[in-house]
Amino acid sequence: MAAFGTVFIPEMAISWFDGNSWSPAEIVSSESIQLHPGAHVLHYSSTCFEGLKAFRHEDGSVNIFRMDRNIERFSQSSELLALPEIDKDATGKMIIDIVSRFKDDVPEPPGSMYIRPTHFGTEPAIGKAASPSVTSCQYILLSPVGDYFAGGDTTLRLLLEEDGARCAAHMGMIKSGGNYASALRPIMKAKEEFNADQVLFCPNGDVQETGAANFLLIDGNEVITKALDESFLHGVTRDSILTLARDLGMDVQERQLTIDELLERAAKPGCEAALSGTAAVLTPVGTLIHNGKDYPVGNGGIGATTLKLRQALNDIQWGKAEDKHGWLTRI
Repeated sequence: MAAFGTVFIPEMAISWFDGNSWSPAEIVSSESIQLHPGAHVLHYSSTCFEGLKAFRHEDGSVNIFRMDRNIERFSQSSELLALPEIDKDATGKMIIDIVSRFKDDVPEPPGSMYIRPTHFGTEPAIGKAASPSVTSCQYILLSPVGDYFAGGDTTLRLLLEEDGARCAAHMGMIKSGGNYASALRPIMKAKEEFNADQVLFCPNGDVQETGAANFLLIDGNEVITKALDESFLHGVTRDSILTLARDLGMDVQERQLTIDELLERAAKPGCEAALSGTAAVLTPVGTLIHNGKDYPVGNGGIGATTLKLRQALNDIQWGKAEDKHGWLTRI
């Protein structure tokens, strides 16, 4: 099977901002975009994106999960990057129209259609290092994806990094490619030196997030994760999991979590940790690496509560449980 996110639907929805208004959305080939070599995005990284999914239900309908929340974050990222303001209603229509056009290509569960809205500055002006792009482009790219866990569930090894951060603190809540790029070298180094799967960035001992996912600690009935601020990404999956945990009567704590508390709790039998994100929903963490030493989380295996929360979210996405929170947009 092809790697996640490497197969694309042959057409996409696209719209251009000319400095005054957005063009009517068009359906074009997803093979290429014509862009001036001096485009602002290529020199000053004026770009943001989103990641969400559409799911096929047993009745044949296709349902997009938390589209409104993703569009809100897309708009926020655009604003914080000083990109032209998007029309949220128009973006939503672009998403619905392109997914509807390729409705028959949405895989059966546990597969889904991954949706990637993207917005970037297009103005050809290499002298604007300190000024925003006046023009821009947004498009909606689709990628049918299979079961993220097709190879079987495994637990991750996370290196706790105290000296570095994933990105600049004021950029953390922006879903921008530069934030992912800045985390690549530390992740590659952690894989090479410690056989780690990811880096959990903990600047000055403050447990934040990994290079591409939010972090949750599950200790009995408690779910502990960093409180929202501008230093890290406000994950939609994170919010969904915390909402379902509250629905189950769990004690959800959004607060500061230090490395010391994390390691102390992780040593307890039954403790669990997980990463949340669109691709994997919840991925169990089995080992934390700190100062060259391995610390198992609980028994180092896959936690029952992690699986229960992931299944609860999957059941809503797949139409097997009631959508009590109005998260699905049926098309």
